[in-house]
Amino acid sequence: MAKSRALIITGNGTNCEMEAAYACKLGGFEEAEIAHISDLLAGEVRLDNFHFLNLTGGFLDGDDLGSAKAQANRLRYARVEGGDEHLFDQLQRFIADGKLVLGVCNGFQLLVKMGLLPGFDDKQQQQTATLTFNDCGRFQDRWVYLQNNPDSPAVFTRGIDKGIYLPIRHGEGKFVVDSPATLDRIESGNLAVFKYSDPAYTTPTMEFPLNPNGSVHAIAGICNDTGRIMGLMPHPEAFVHRTQHPRWTREELPADGDGLVLFRNAADYVKKHF
Repeated sequence: MAKSRALIITGNGTNCEMEAAYACKLGGFEEAEIAHISDLLAGEVRLDNFHFLNLTGGFLDGDDLGSAKAQANRLRYARVEGGDEHLFDQLQRFIADGKLVLGVCNGFQLLVKMGLLPGFDDKQQQQTATLTFNDCGRFQDRWVYLQNNPDSPAVFTRGIDKGIYLPIRHGEGKFVVDSPATLDRIESGNLAVFKYSDPAYTTPTMEFPLNPNGSVHAIAGICNDTGRIMGLMPHPEAFVHRTQHPRWTREELPADGDGLVLFRNAADYVKKHF
């Protein structure tokens, strides 16, 4: 087995797979495999053979039943062919082994609807948050400023200074929780990794369009308390090189796009721990 292997799951309406695989390789993973969900359910691909699971954006199952809800049920309850094991058993083992999971956009929606984020232990993977329709009532496709929380335990954001600039493209990106207590635990535990902010990355904002969806407390991304599972609505794989920046022909920019650091941190973590 290669020293660092990333898996990107495709099928049933995902997209961004090629961009995610490219970002993984550019970030330092030796292998980045794109596998169809049916291959995992057939037992032909196993999570045990990878170190990093990247759940990409898209419109899983056409967002029927709500964004990523059908896939959440599929991953939790579907059996792997040839035995009594559920795919969720593999995922739980993957997480228990200290491996990494990153959910982007539809992948973030998937993680919260499986109960893996914020993932409080006493909730036993019950869903305590969701991502619902943008306050503006329509799909948003724009770039946003994300203030970084330097006290977050997130593996993926280590070394980020004030914040990063990334694109979003979603119709259901408003982060909400089931109770004030859940929100307090997210905030007090520094699990709110990124917040929509002003261009100077100094102040989280509820102002549209800087906050494109109306997320509570301007939350754009969260992690669990280990920092190894993280989800965010903006797309880091869509900005790994300066030529992907909307103003790259008019501004002096570093060669690396702001999103690359998440994949580089993931690769560095895997190489250090596995």
